[in-house]
Amino acid sequence: MLYDTIIIGAGPAGFTAAIYAARREMKTLIISKDTGGQLILASSIENYPGFRKIDSFELTSKMEDHVKDLGVEIKLSEVQTIKKDGDNFVLYTNNEEFNAKTIIIAMGLSPRRLAIKGEDEFAGKGVSYCSNCDGPLFRDKAVAVIGGGNSALDAAEVLSKIASKVYLIHRSKEFKAFEALVSKVKSVEKIEILLNSDIKEILGSTKVEKIKVLNKDSEKTQEINVDGVFIEIGRVAHTDLFEGLVKLDERKQIVIDELCQTTQEGIFAAGDVTPVKFKQISIACGHGTIAALAAYQYLQLRQGKPSIISDRSPFRKK
Repeated sequence: MLYDTIIIGAGPAGFTAAIYAARREMKTLIISKDTGGQLILASSIENYPGFRKIDSFELTSKMEDHVKDLGVEIKLSEVQTIKKDGDNFVLYTNNEEFNAKTIIIAMGLSPRRLAIKGEDEFAGKGVSYCSNCDGPLFRDKAVAVIGGGNSALDAAEVLSKIASKVYLIHRSKEFKAFEALVSKVKSVEKIEILLNSDIKEILGSTKVEKIKVLNKDSEKTQEINVDGVFIEIGRVAHTDLFEGLVKLDERKQIVIDELCQTTQEGIFAAGDVTPVKFKQISIACGHGTIAALAAYQYLQLRQGKPSIISDRSPFRKK
């Protein structure tokens, strides 16, 4: 079967792209190893329009039901290889192949992990990768924030208004964040800064109870009682699959133009996997909308119909 578009990823960007593609009568397939993307790393969402607060799994379920109601197919699998086939594409999973006229890449980013003992065991049980999402769950409790960039310091500052105590732990002797943010964090009494320190282990029974931290100056390890650990050491794009097919930036994010087109005609990208500055659900949804409508316009152009695609992209030869 030849699909009008195959969407790789089933997070907010992918689901939104599917909705708009289906409403343009495009035969649409989503291929993703899971549904929800980074959304499911949050316990609840409080910044999505229309919902003052909604469980992340409930929001994911609503999005999934919406696209299914529109006739969109969802295949829980992982794309291993993509090949160009004339004007179309062939996508290979472990045991199947799929043909598409266009592709929309909406696979998001993955949180960079500490890769320490206890991290996987207590994920969702005190270990979080989203301070904006899970911070309110730790009101009047002690938490640790791991990282030294803007996201880590911003998380520490925000959490200091909720938690009883915030330990900000960074492996280097200096922060990488903006100086103004560093100064602000240093002025907050609730925040205790541990520089040149590594978190070595997360401990607990059924949830996070304490962490082991190594001070690299003294070479001494201490245990600190905390209820939550917020890991803010960045996110990574797993886009090796597209290397040589589309242009990637230095962080392996997929470079796009204003219409979410990549450097490869017929391939579009949306959401966190692109260099968009703010990685938010609502922005991913907007990107998904643009990518789907641009893919539709691209197919119109292929049929010789009027389209805004032909002269709007800096990637296309004039």
